[in-house]
Amino acid sequence: MDSNTNWTPFPDENLLGITDKDLLNEYEAKGVGLAELEIYQLDIDDKIDSELILKLHKIAFGELYDWAGKWRKIDVAVGKLQPPSFKKFPNIMYQFFDNLDGLIASAANKKDIIDCLIFAHYEFVKIHPFNNGNGRMARLILNIVSMKFGFRPIELYHRAGDSRKIYISALQNADEGNFHELYELIEENLVAF
Repeated sequence: MDSNTNWTPFPDENLLGITDKDLLNEYEAKGVGLAELEIYQLDIDDKIDSELILKLHKIAFGELYDWAGKWRKIDVAVGKLQPPSFKKFPNIMYQFFDNLDGLIASAANKKDIIDCLIFAHYEFVKIHPFNNGNGRMARLILNIVSMKFGFRPIELYHRAGDSRKIYISALQNADEGNFHELYELIEENLVAF
């Protein structure tokens, strides 16, 4: 994974004509905050599906971008990974949510829960279904799943200190098939309500 997981690295064309990167990031952060508030309104039995995630993405980025709330319509490269072609949408997303639903339903212990959380976060990032905001949406999904299991939202990293580097390292190791760091990172941040 690339390291630009918590901000837009340059001003994209946006509906408000903002060219200042810092101001654009403030608007994006505000939108993501609104999406976070929306997940607190969800019922524990609400299904995590395409409709919900498209809605959350629209809430997070709709003030700025016309592509908000829509699956990407271009092929992209993400670091060393090649996400699936946009031509596989929306089917690949239905499969993702179906697999996630199965993992949630079958989780029987803490290890199963952490494995489910890893799937929710990492597989979503790997699919990279949006033009931008994929990491932020993956963390929102992670938090929805965490709350379904009776845990607090998980903060995978903080802007200050080395925690972001640890998070990026965990994702890069997962890219190589080693999920140990990501497992530990989620486990140490998994706190019951």
